[in-house]
Amino acid sequence: MASLQKIVAYCDATLRIQEVSDWDNALNGLQIENSGKVTRIGAAVDASTHTLQLAIERKVDFLIVHHGLYWQGLQPVTGILRRQLALALQHDIALYSAHLPLDVHSKLGNNALLAAAIKLQRARPFLAEKGQLAGVKGSVEKTNGNLFAKLQKLLGDEVVAFNFGPSRPRVVGVVTGAGGSEIYRVAAEGIDTFITGEAPHWAAVAAQELGMNLWLGGHYATETFGVRALATHLAKKFRLPFEFIDCPTGL
Repeated sequence: MASLQKIVAYCDATLRIQEVSDWDNALNGLQIENSGKVTRIGAAVDASTHTLQLAIERKVDFLIVHHGLYWQGLQPVTGILRRQLALALQHDIALYSAHLPLDVHSKLGNNALLAAAIKLQRARPFLAEKGQLAGVKGSVEKTNGNLFAKLQKLLGDEVVAFNFGPSRPRVVGVVTGAGGSEIYRVAAEGIDTFITGEAPHWAAVAAQELGMNLWLGGHYATETFGVRALATHLAKKFRLPFEFIDCPTGL
């Protein structure tokens, strides 16, 4: 058992919750408080009725998510939101959300972890977003083998490839989630292969015009890294069990 207050304070400091700007409705940090004690940590990409129900089944009382409950902004506590809040409150689940702070973190962030997993060399932050460098770019050595095959193995076989760039990528940019609309800014960084989660239709046309490879690994799949890493880190520090609650959307 651990103190909710101590865990939240540690998360806030580690992720720089007060320093990292984000979209207003992200509402980073503690979104729902429980009675003050934590016995099991859970991690999920999205806060939803389904993830809360799975957290209840697995006896999770501190749930970390990347996408929190309040993206629609100010709203009455009716319907779906009422149901979600009732589940959390009735079962004493604290909900902690970290969006951009968990994208940009140098060790626990989605981008840093995906870049490390595909073994990018000389990886460094790039692509300013809300005053932070949100992505990671690096180089691929000839000895790195088939980068696309590595990405498929890591994210599953559903990676969509628009191959309009070099057959052997050399400068790779990683922006997890919905980064595809930034393709022109990414290209301006000299990147020939852009790995992201999802993209609008026009980004595929842009990739051809720019002579770039655009690889879409899925918004969900590319953003499982951060919440899992944070939960693993907290479980070790506070000596608590943890569960990864896998609820893929297929997107």
